Amino acid sequence: MVDYDMLPKKKILCIDMKSFYASCAAVLMGLDPLNCYIAVVGNTERQGSVVLAASPLMKKEFGIKTGSRLFEIPKDPRIKIVNPKMAMYLRISTELTRLFHRYVPKEAIHTYSVDESFIQIDGAEQIWGDAKTIASKIRDDMEREFQLPCAIGIGPNMLLAKLCLDLEAKKTGIQEWTYEDVQKKLWKLSPLSKMWGIGSRVEKTLNKMGIFTVGQLARHPLELLEAKFGIMGNQLYYHAWGVDLSEIGAPIMQGQISFGKSQILLRDYPDPEEVKHVVLEICEEVARRARNQKKAGRTVSLGIGYSKDEWGGGFHRSKTIETPTNITMDLYEVCMELFNRFYEKKTVRKISVSLSNIEDDFEAQLSLFEQNREKQRVLGYVMDSIRNKYGSDSLLRAVSYTPAGTAKHRATLVGGHKA
Repeated sequence: MVDYDMLPKKKILCIDMKSFYASCAAVLMGLDPLNCYIAVVGNTERQGSVVLAASPLMKKEFGIKTGSRLFEIPKDPRIKIVNPKMAMYLRISTELTRLFHRYVPKEAIHTYSVDESFIQIDGAEQIWGDAKTIASKIRDDMEREFQLPCAIGIGPNMLLAKLCLDLEAKKTGIQEWTYEDVQKKLWKLSPLSKMWGIGSRVEKTLNKMGIFTVGQLARHPLELLEAKFGIMGNQLYYHAWGVDLSEIGAPIMQGQISFGKSQILLRDYPDPEEVKHVVLEICEEVARRARNQKKAGRTVSLGIGYSKDEWGGGFHRSKTIETPTNITMDLYEVCMELFNRFYEKKTVRKISVSLSNIEDDFEAQLSLFEQNREKQRVLGYVMDSIRNKYGSDSLLRAVSYTPAGTAKHRATLVGGHKA
């Protein structure tokens, strides 16, 4: 049992913009986001292009949602299909954050993603009213000034605010959960993948342990979860009880920090040598992301997805190395070992690389047998500083200039899509 009286009871709002890209596109076209049929796709000229966002009516009446393909959208004169304008969407997101500043200081705001933010309103209630009143004011401001709809979940911590948003507020507009709602509303949740922070793989493992609801997870012995999942087992247990001690701005899933990048290729890659070129580019980006946070990792994962012409499939394998690293070629060498071992000589359409089992970079031990290792590590930081100053395409590896390379094209995009 968890003693909720011992836990902090904050007032945190989790604000989500409904179908943000589609809503922005609708407003820019002079349309009502809630009463139009609009889909934002990666590239309107490619039938296989992915739908990045769809308006609520598109989801409700046509079943088109994020992840659908352009060719799945029916031919209907009411439907408008547009390319993304990522730079504009980011600008609107920034303006929305300015709106939050009217109610709380910037230290109380955590931008979780381009369309989702947490704000802590403790202390602001004496000025603006209670949590639901503040949420209503923010929602009204957004609709009046930007014509953009939103949903807001309120909770005593970031986790419950997010769960309240996902499981209830997105249907009704504004809702608030307290610790008393955990057993009534959260424990009955199934399948487990609906629980924020539980992916399909963890869900399958939990199912094999006889755990199918959040309530069963909460009542499972903590020591058994820790033995199976390590620190993640501890988090799963306490999150099932609604416990989250994260501060605004801190990673919510503490201890699960990883750095990764997944890329759906613009065409099929039948040549394994071309696949290796893209893997190297992705390793470069993953290593760069780790270095930006002054982190290094010991577990490297490679995922390969085959083309639909090969009936799909693929593999996802990991290897843990002895010394934490954020050196590009270290990641690439592990990926090549995994690729050469598990690749089935099929056409590739998707590649992912991730680095986990994270440690602070300064904690890494130097090896007496790899005298150039520290030079490689420092070189990575130097290259990052040049790219940060002059652009991500100011320094590219030679493979990026081959027909297989994608980095040069992606440098022209914002968030992986057209600006």
